[in-house]
Amino acid sequence: MSKRMTESQIVAILKEAEAGMPVKYICRKYGIGNSTFYKWREKYGGMEASDVRRLKELEEENRRLKQMYAELSLKSQMQEDIIKKL
Repeated sequence: MSKRMTESQIVAILKEAEAGMPVKYICRKYGIGNSTFYKWREKYGGMEASDVRRLKELEEENRRLKQMYAELSLKSQMQEDIIKKL
């Protein structure tokens, strides 16, 4: 499959491996490489679909917080530069 898999699809694929289907067969069935399978297993192994949704929410919140920090840090630095010039 050339299209990108959703997290729910990835979890379902990993469940097949947990049920005993050989990784080699799974990779051939879904057209993915072994390295892709093991990267998915490292990130999503043991998760349910609800866990994946929560992970995505937390990743988005983390991204927003990092952006807020960067903006506040830049603002603070600019204020310090202005104060030094006075």
